Amino acid sequence: MSTIKLPVAWTFAGLVGGLLAGMFLSGTTFIDNVVEWTRPVGTLWLRALQMTIIPLVAALLVLGIVQLASAAKASAAARRMLLLVFGVLVAGGVITAALLPWLLTMVPVPESASAFLAETPQEAQQVPELSDFLASLVAPNIVAAAAETAMLPLTIFFALFAVAITQLPEKQSETLLNFFHALANAMLQIIGWVLWLAPIGVFALALGVAARAGGGAFAALGHYIIVVSAMGGFVLIGAYILACVLGGVSPWRFAKAVLPAQAVAVSTQSSLASLPAMLDSSGRLGLRQSTSEFVLPLAVAIFRATSPAMNLAVAIYVAHLSGVEISPTLLAGGIGVAIIISIGSVSLPGSISFVVSIGPIAIAMGVPVEPLALLVAVEMLPDIMRTLGNVTMNVAVTSAVDRIQED
Repeated sequence: MSTIKLPVAWTFAGLVGGLLAGMFLSGTTFIDNVVEWTRPVGTLWLRALQMTIIPLVAALLVLGIVQLASAAKASAAARRMLLLVFGVLVAGGVITAALLPWLLTMVPVPESASAFLAETPQEAQQVPELSDFLASLVAPNIVAAAAETAMLPLTIFFALFAVAITQLPEKQSETLLNFFHALANAMLQIIGWVLWLAPIGVFALALGVAARAGGGAFAALGHYIIVVSAMGGFVLIGAYILACVLGGVSPWRFAKAVLPAQAVAVSTQSSLASLPAMLDSSGRLGLRQSTSEFVLPLAVAIFRATSPAMNLAVAIYVAHLSGVEISPTLLAGGIGVAIIISIGSVSLPGSISFVVSIGPIAIAMGVPVEPLALLVAVEMLPDIMRTLGNVTMNVAVTSAVDRIQED
């Protein structure tokens, strides 16, 4: 899959510049004219971002699930690892679903954050009955489901499609996989172009937000970063618990051993770049080399421990901000989509992963996606917690698999 380098710092600069410009112009006689001219720029950029979500998610889901199925066939150690990975992903989603609404009650979203929704169509949200929700999981017309951006049935369809590919003769399977590889690369190229224009699009959107919210926009973004990162913090704590309970490693010993890998994770914000340091941490823990050299590269390829927790947190945060009621059934659907989507977006850069991962979750839960266009500009900050939690959990899972193998 092609690698795309994105102007993350410039996007953040566009956000800050737009907010400062909006604050400076707020209250002037010509602010309305400025916003009127910049609004179409931000809207066009947002729509360009949205148009790639469904084809890219479809391609990445198929490729990710096929890769997962191949890993499961590799060995008993791989199957044990995948069971642990699945447990961690489910636990992360459930913890966020349970704790984040309570946290937002204790630490409410600043009123100024409502400015992020000014361009969002506010429609009455209908909470589906359980029977209607279950019926909606299977779409009688997959093309119509794509046209309506019905993410739950689309996710289920492409997950089943990926499993079906693994059952085909090798030549047919290879043909389909080549098609989805090409589709993913083409969509990544398009979304890469769109994100290269992110500084302009984000500047235009941020200017309108600051014109309405003033300096409160900075407080709202700070609140968002802290709340979402807190959900990643729970996954980080869970890694120490997992290493202690299933890996048989004392928390203090684990903390000392994993510290060098965590330092690399924070400085690079890349699990792949942290792989040598993770292997070194496994050696410090006395784990067998055969286990660490098998589990850690596989974990880097298919596993992002913090993804369901933090991606679902973004969707719930926006739902809370926009007053969208999330029923237990929709929440369960959101957790399911978050887990499945996390498989397909592991190897993507942070900005692309943010759009591809959170967009489908928000759509599946009936949450507006428009605020994501601004939140992607500050993803570089929560991404530090994402990488820190992922790297720590990778080493913890390795310790657990090594102990299970020994037993």
